[in-house]
Amino acid sequence: MAEHSAPPTDQLAAVALNNDAPAYESLKAEFSDRVTIRTIVSRPDGGAGLAGQKVRVGGWVKTGRKADKDAFAFLELNDGSCPQNLQVIIEASVADLGQIVPTGTCVVVDGVFKLPPPGKHQKVELRADAVVHVGPVDPARYPLPKTKLTLEFLRDVVHLRPRTNTISAVARIRNALAYATHTFFNNHGFLYIHTPIVTTSDCEGAGEMFQVTTLLSEAERLEKELIKNPPPSEAEVDEARKIVKEKGEAVASLKAAKASKEEIGASVLELKKAKENVARLEERAKLKPGIPEKDGKVDYTKDFFARQAFLTVSGQLQVETYACALSSVYTFGPTFRAENSHTSRHLAEFWMVEPEIAFADLQDDMNCAEAYVRFMCQWLLDNCIDDMKFMAEKYDRTCIDRLKMVSSTPFVRVSYTEAVELLEEAVKKGKEFENKVEWGIDLASEHERYLTEVVFKKPVIVYNYPKGIKAFYMRLNDDMKTVAAMDVLVPKVGELIGGSQREERYEVIRDRIKEMGLPLEPYEWYLDLRRYGTVKHCGFGLGFERMLLFATGIDNIRDVIPFPRYPGRADL
Repeated sequence: MAEHSAPPTDQLAAVALNNDAPAYESLKAEFSDRVTIRTIVSRPDGGAGLAGQKVRVGGWVKTGRKADKDAFAFLELNDGSCPQNLQVIIEASVADLGQIVPTGTCVVVDGVFKLPPPGKHQKVELRADAVVHVGPVDPARYPLPKTKLTLEFLRDVVHLRPRTNTISAVARIRNALAYATHTFFNNHGFLYIHTPIVTTSDCEGAGEMFQVTTLLSEAERLEKELIKNPPPSEAEVDEARKIVKEKGEAVASLKAAKASKEEIGASVLELKKAKENVARLEERAKLKPGIPEKDGKVDYTKDFFARQAFLTVSGQLQVETYACALSSVYTFGPTFRAENSHTSRHLAEFWMVEPEIAFADLQDDMNCAEAYVRFMCQWLLDNCIDDMKFMAEKYDRTCIDRLKMVSSTPFVRVSYTEAVELLEEAVKKGKEFENKVEWGIDLASEHERYLTEVVFKKPVIVYNYPKGIKAFYMRLNDDMKTVAAMDVLVPKVGELIGGSQREERYEVIRDRIKEMGLPLEPYEWYLDLRRYGTVKHCGFGLGFERMLLFATGIDNIRDVIPFPRYPGRADL
């Protein structure tokens, strides 16, 4: 007998599937009693060879419609394992069609694969024998109707947007790039190091950091507590001190009278309790609502970490400690920037891939960065082509060609000085930039994209930047004007990677920290790496979301991270 409503969740696994066990087991997902849609449609024959096979599938209805006077329904089912849907045909005798056709409904069905009529785009379809689970949807209230939805709209339903074709494709591409990252670095002998989220160092020296503190919540708690249980008055403290004096005099009298040990002991105990009470009262009398201060400034010694702490802007400085012991390391995690920016290229929380290599210089750094980017591009072409085809069709028809070009083309390498000369030459020929071009500027995105999209039409590595626009830890070149820094520029996004050979000379990096107006004390541990067993080393950082923008062709960075955080928004 067919089931028309959803059985309890704990009964789902108990619904037996009468099937050819060996064949079904070879298809079934390892940790779920169903076959993923990817397993079916990604076969060379598109699933046609499975005709006659009984299976269980589950997913969410993309589109559903009744047909033949409500005798049966067609469902386009997707389980997130791939961009393709599976067509499921369910007769009215098997289930309540009105309950299963709305978009967003979750269904698990048992059925038999059949070959569709000639001329249909799908290679196989599923004829349902039973519906073993229904997660219903009220179409009037479901926020994701079948109509085309903008990416801007989807940011307001961030908890449901993974069900859309675009965001699910981005999630699979993001997963593929993360897997490619770990694969690349493991293949080359790097160790994955987990660097801290909470830090006391400002890697960039920019000061745009989120502060981590319990002082505010502690001040609120104290204020409520003092209202409920007010601190003692000065008179109450004086009265308690008077009692201590009296108890002290009593002990002295007993000793003078050569009283028994028991009497003196009991009196001393009373004195001790009186002193403890005074100490408690005096401590409570000091309590004042608000943030603790010392010398007119916030007293961070009273904070959770007993000093100022922040969310990290980079794991680089910390991962260098491991590079200076384990040689080749990398970190891959979230970083944070409290920059009040609303552009399509900025997030408050974003992910960085940051390798660090000991016994290596700027050339090694550029070689590693190029190999890594090319590896990721080839990985998507080899492992994510269906999702990339979706992106090419819906967002950027050149995205696959761009991946092919980058994966197969050696990167151009030019010095910063040469890059500025090329841009100045373009200006002389009539090219107009919003930002002025001159030696010493930090190249703007328009400059970077002009170099990579117009001048060279391929990825470009610009190296040896002016020291005034780069961080203190970058190695000072012999000209004393530039540092051994490099940026990898790619079409579509401009800068994808920023890196450098690190300054390994103690005196030089100490002077650079001072020169930039930073205090030495927070960086003493970093200077220790130069004091004790210093080594030539280099590294870089890749903005993971920028790699997603480059790969997919999507325009706004808020659409390539699962839960975007930016000024005014931190949903979920």
